[in-house]
Amino acid sequence: MTGLRSSALSNSPLINPNKDRRLHKRVPLHLDGQVLDTDQADHPMSTIDISCSGAMILSDFRPESGAQVVCYFNELGRVAATVIRATPTGFAVQFRIVDHKRDKLADRLTWLLNKDQLDLVEDRAASRKPESGPALLILEDGREIKCRVLDISLTGASFEAEDATPMVGDTVFAGNVRGQVVRVGGKSFAIRYVRQ
Repeated sequence: MTGLRSSALSNSPLINPNKDRRLHKRVPLHLDGQVLDTDQADHPMSTIDISCSGAMILSDFRPESGAQVVCYFNELGRVAATVIRATPTGFAVQFRIVDHKRDKLADRLTWLLNKDQLDLVEDRAASRKPESGPALLILEDGREIKCRVLDISLTGASFEAEDATPMVGDTVFAGNVRGQVVRVGGKSFAIRYVRQ
């Protein structure tokens, strides 16, 4: 009897392989962008679905499982990720972000999913004046973002990054001015000034 019981237990799966084990539900949302591989080469990509913890990517680029990549999503910005599997049309990634950034990402995804249905527009409280010139922004963790000023207003400014872009919700400093990133698209991004 003992032998039968142990044999039956050893043949029964402890984990249902068909169960979705994702931490957050992915939603269908098309976002274009680029993925940066370990050799610092850019590859075009777009999302099939996405959540605040990962995404299914459509791309001709096929990194190996476990590869560390950086995704630049239009409308979301830069997100570090780990490739978890390859597919015939691309690959799936798990984001490597801290909890407060994950919350901001979830908020932005919610806005993107609902903006058309609810006819939402991003508030811009003051008219912007076109500007041009180099700028250096500093993130809270000390990383520098070299960029060019596109326009500026009394309440915010927009920039074009030379390299890496910040993520929506990031706090940046331009000299003694503090701002929060409110929009990212490709290499361009906008900040709203925050009172210190």
